[in-house]
Amino acid sequence: MLVDVVRLATVTDSVATPPAAAHSPLTCKACQAIDAMDGSTDGQLFSQDKFHVRNEKNAWQKVLLTQDRVADQVTTFAGSLKFVYLHSVWFGIWILVNVGLVGVGVKFDPFPFGLLTMIVSLEAIFLSTFVMVSQNRQAKRADLRSQLDFETNLRAEIWAIHIGAALSINHDHVEDVVRQAIAASAEDGDSGPTSNGSI
Repeated sequence: MLVDVVRLATVTDSVATPPAAAHSPLTCKACQAIDAMDGSTDGQLFSQDKFHVRNEKNAWQKVLLTQDRVADQVTTFAGSLKFVYLHSVWFGIWILVNVGLVGVGVKFDPFPFGLLTMIVSLEAIFLSTFVMVSQNRQAKRADLRSQLDFETNLRAEIWAIHIGAALSINHDHVEDVVRQAIAASAEDGDSGPTSNGSI
């Protein structure tokens, strides 16, 4: 009885867990075409070299310089609550020391705190520069993303036209329907909320 249970468990395991190296054969012609895109038919559909669409994040990381990364880190820190807490403690200590609450002998920047004002002004200049540098770079990243979106949309449209031609679909009719749908959606957006309050 125990031998039968062990034998049954062994057979079940061998059926339920196929070898990790074995790939199920691709029967779909489109999947076979995707598999062959990188030059080897290994049964793996997804890899970095498999598709023509570029990853925006990877493309952006390749063009970033060290100074760009530093500027981003400074801007990120300056926009955090840690930055606010740090400055609150720093200003509090500075003011307490220089109004004489800690001791008259340790005052080094008496009221109206000219040295503190100069330091904060210089810090504001540098921080605003870092913020503008980061904004300019984000604008460039948005341009890169728009370009990649355009390439993807263009590739998709060309493929769709070729597929439509292979299926004998009337291209002009499809474009006419698309134009009508775009015009209707634009009119819908201009009309605002409907009478029943839905958008």
